[in-house]
Amino acid sequence: MYQFLASEGAAGESRSSRPTSSFSDAQLLDAYSQTVVDVTERVSAAVVHLKVQKQTPAGRRPAPPRNGQGEGSGSGFVISSDGYVVTNSHVVNGAERIEASLPDGRSFQARIVGDDPATDLAVVKIDADNLATVGFGASDRLKVGQIAIAIGNPYGFQYSVTAGVVSALGRTLRTQTGRLIDDVIQTDAALNPGNSGGPLVNSFGEVIGVNTAVILPAQGICFAVASNLAEFVVGKLILEGRVRRGYLGIGAQTVPLPPKWLNALQLQTTGGIQVQSVEPDGPAGNSGLRAGDVIVQFEGRPIDSIDALHKALDERTIGRTLRIWVIRDGALKSLDVTPGAL
Repeated sequence: MYQFLASEGAAGESRSSRPTSSFSDAQLLDAYSQTVVDVTERVSAAVVHLKVQKQTPAGRRPAPPRNGQGEGSGSGFVISSDGYVVTNSHVVNGAERIEASLPDGRSFQARIVGDDPATDLAVVKIDADNLATVGFGASDRLKVGQIAIAIGNPYGFQYSVTAGVVSALGRTLRTQTGRLIDDVIQTDAALNPGNSGGPLVNSFGEVIGVNTAVILPAQGICFAVASNLAEFVVGKLILEGRVRRGYLGIGAQTVPLPPKWLNALQLQTTGGIQVQSVEPDGPAGNSGLRAGDVIVQFEGRPIDSIDALHKALDERTIGRTLRIWVIRDGALKSLDVTPGAL
């Protein structure tokens, strides 16, 4: 049963002890609540509800209906006034039809501009005007513990808001293609199916991540693709329709370098890329790169983050033999590696 709150005060309660209309909203809300309210009002108009009808492979039975619609659903967010919308690859990949609904009640057919399963990111386009937009923030400036707010459409409940904190940074997440997405943000802002593709934003209303996955048996372990990587991939998808890149075949994360290494090795960077795993017979494995190595230089340039490595491994690196420098056992070592095509 539902228990409704009475409009009158409890017996013996002084009416003067209750809030009156003379109090402003700001006085009635604590600072945390006010932040969430302000961000929600600023960002929610740019969040899109996506209904997706996907292709059914020949010889297979149709997928069971979801949300009573016979359609999948997800979220996205508008980044430009001419209708570019960011979402997850797994939301729209293979779609026959995409319907995008805005908070103001308008609906549009969307078309896929570019799709990058390797980072689980995609861009769709709607032909609309007077669109609210949201911008990317800098994920490399995030701190564990800062506010993280997720806006999306879980289970078809449109424009739901959850809030939490950034729980961890530098996580890795394996996509449906088998590739690891590096530098993933972990948050405890509650996410559910349908939140996929929606924005994870900071207290300034900037997108710090694209919500992409949850660990279903767990509570409060959710993941988002970091905004620095997302902004780079989205730009490529809009301009070229795809991201053609080289790959090394490693799982890695950004790490700070100990002061003793900075002084002893006279490095030009304060951060590096620690190799967590190496694919057998991959370009990195064939070059002698090992788990535990810390990459600090790529083709003569200092490199201090996963985002920088992603940008460096562009299509021009495919099939070329490149020199990288790593820290191994406290000493610098050079390796020649030939990136393959992802």
